[in-house]
Amino acid sequence: MPEITFNVNNEPVTIDADNDDELLYLLRDRLGIYGPKYGCGVGVCGACTIFQDGELARPCIVPMSEVEGAEITTIEGLAVDDVLHPVQQAWIDKDVAQCGYCQAGQIMTAVKLLESNPDPSNADIDEAMSDNICRCGTYHRIRKAIKRAAKL
Repeated sequence: MPEITFNVNNEPVTIDADNDDELLYLLRDRLGIYGPKYGCGVGVCGACTIFQDGELARPCIVPMSEVEGAEITTIEGLAVDDVLHPVQQAWIDKDVAQCGYCQAGQIMTAVKLLESNPDPSNADIDEAMSDNICRCGTYHRIRKAIKRAAKL
């Protein structure tokens, strides 16, 4: 098994992994990073969404062969010095989560949206968030939280 070195939430990691192992399972099962959730396993639902080199990624379909030298950020890496990211705080303020399963992926996608569009319209939000599925249907609260985070 080859050694693969990358950073997770600003911490260096070296791990033995097969090149075709998916990043999600190594994050959860070997590194104890549980924010990204297994949802569909084919990159469709968004429950596992993270940043890989600053871009949205679905680690359930990212093979370790694509991770060498990468900068990985999960929801656990958003807070700085125990201060929540504005999107995380807005999620709490607007009581977004119902079951909560998809929320880490929703938050990561919302962070990326606000980085590129700090004052999104409802249509912008709906489009950006359309690839993240919430079985509980909290989409209206997600939209309100994104609007709140934009103000923070």
